[in-house]
Amino acid sequence: MILLEKVRNFMESRIILTGAELDVFTQIHRGMNTAPELAANNNLDLRALTRLLDAIVVYGFLSKENGRYQLMPDGLLLSADHPESTLPMVLHMNELWDSWTYLTEAVIQGKNPEGVPRSQKPEEATTAFIGAMHVAGRGLSQKIANSIDLSSYHKLLDVGGASGTYTIAFLNKNPNLKSVIFDFKGVIPLAEKGIREAGLAERVEFFPGDFYADEFPKGCDLALLSAIIHQNSPEQNLMMYGKIFRALEPGGTLIIRDHIMEGNRTRPPAGAIFALNMLVNTEGGDTYTFEEIKSALEASGFVDIRQIQKGENMDCIVAARKFA
Repeated sequence: MILLEKVRNFMESRIILTGAELDVFTQIHRGMNTAPELAANNNLDLRALTRLLDAIVVYGFLSKENGRYQLMPDGLLLSADHPESTLPMVLHMNELWDSWTYLTEAVIQGKNPEGVPRSQKPEEATTAFIGAMHVAGRGLSQKIANSIDLSSYHKLLDVGGASGTYTIAFLNKNPNLKSVIFDFKGVIPLAEKGIREAGLAERVEFFPGDFYADEFPKGCDLALLSAIIHQNSPEQNLMMYGKIFRALEPGGTLIIRDHIMEGNRTRPPAGAIFALNMLVNTEGGDTYTFEEIKSALEASGFVDIRQIQKGENMDCIVAARKFA
């Protein structure tokens, strides 16, 4: 039955996530092709590992012939050595597995009783999260940059800019644009590395800070909140909009990229699912409708608020202007 197939999908997810967690795809990519080799190298039970690898073959990520495993195209993308590797995002999904386990409790209580704020998680979890966001944004950032005319702006404030994915896309598209990346102190080295590798170090400044506690640097005529508002409560977003309004130059523009929900909150579908992701992973995060965003922006002083792009995959865009 199709219904039961959907319910059993968690099995496939867990099998692939465990393979990624044990990094078998990278090791097979490097030539360690048999279960005995992998088991010995990683101190794993041989019988259990063999059953795992065989199940991964069933789902098409590996092939098996004469006891030797090879990567199929999807499995290749889970190797850390592949230039377009999706492994960081899959490892982030592995972390989400733990928080989604508490969905029932979160629905009962209104929040995940075992939730830990990202700021309190270990450094390696932050690094993995930033890597996952870079994987998610590699192609989408270029699409967004190509869809918006930013040629009249001079300096971008990239709030929560992470590894600089969107700054890189916007600066590559707009050669006269400069940027300031604002993020937590522990994230800034990752941003510096990404910007340096992109060859944009001379056009980017870095400003460490906590956007819940600190004011934003001034002097920018463009600000970006890319996949930020969903992690915040309505009160936190109102506070953030106010800080951005104060920081922007007169006539400056704020761009918000996120899931923007329709009034009945079931579309876009990915946004409805993502609202539950925020329920189990944040204190007060959610996905928001355009009217909810517009109301908060107006209360913060912004004008000319409009949704300039709709989409299904967190590629909706709202723009607002600070009066001149």
